[in-house]
Amino acid sequence: MTGPRGLFVGLATVDVVQRVDRAPGRDEKVVSTRADVAAGGPATNAAVTFAALGGRATLLSVIGGGPLAAVIHGDLDECGVELVDADATGRSRPPLSAVTVVDSTGERSVVSRNASGVKVDVPAVLPDLVQRADVVLVDGHHPRLALAAARVAHDAGVPVVLDAGSWKPVLSDLLPLATMVICSAVFRLPDGSTPGAEQLTHGPVLVAASAGAEPVRWWTRGAAGTVPVPTVRARDSLGAGDVLHGAYAFAVADGVEPVEALHHAVAVASLKVSHIGPRSWTKDPRLRTVTAGGSR
Repeated sequence: MTGPRGLFVGLATVDVVQRVDRAPGRDEKVVSTRADVAAGGPATNAAVTFAALGGRATLLSVIGGGPLAAVIHGDLDECGVELVDADATGRSRPPLSAVTVVDSTGERSVVSRNASGVKVDVPAVLPDLVQRADVVLVDGHHPRLALAAARVAHDAGVPVVLDAGSWKPVLSDLLPLATMVICSAVFRLPDGSTPGAEQLTHGPVLVAASAGAEPVRWWTRGAAGTVPVPTVRARDSLGAGDVLHGAYAFAVADGVEPVEALHHAVAVASLKVSHIGPRSWTKDPRLRTVTAGGSR
């Protein structure tokens, strides 16, 4: 198998996704029109995206054992993602996410415990995983793993993409190690401000902020600008930001320069939201063509 290699370090969940005609009100039950179960989490969805684009993706996360762990293993195996479990004991249990998607708008609501209270040691294989990667993406959900991976990659000269979905204390240490920082629309710094060019002084060569259907803003040390988002009918926004990050990591690993990589990532994320369900978009024949310009 050929293609760029990516290492993705962070959260893995089991997502139970219910599609409904309208969001339930207080103390109300509604019947869903569709239900899906799949592996989820920022780093996990980014790894799936990387593999769907033709890359060789490895996910380092905490899975453990039990029935939910089997769901993650099965789904990622089908998606072509190599899984490395940092829990050597098998005692952990992956978190469960309850997701509701409104059919008419594609908007989603998520309830999840994420990685709260989970602590594991850094596996000895981590340096080898980094050394064979063309890019490393961290989402900060397992701080010890994220920081170790970012440090090894930074020292080895491997680009580090930081998925800044929400502020986490470990980001203070991750920012100086990141090569590119991609922030979500709701991301805020501890002082309540939104990210911008000032974050470039920490070490990254690019900082970008998505905003749903609005243009993606970006800053480098010599310029700033926006990337327009194509107009599509949004059918399912679940994981769209994660797909953006995974597609960005793929473009960077494939040799595309940082700003141009955003254009490829936006095209892939826009394609994803036009599909219903967590995996159907990965089979769209247009997927390879939207990033064809970045392939060497």
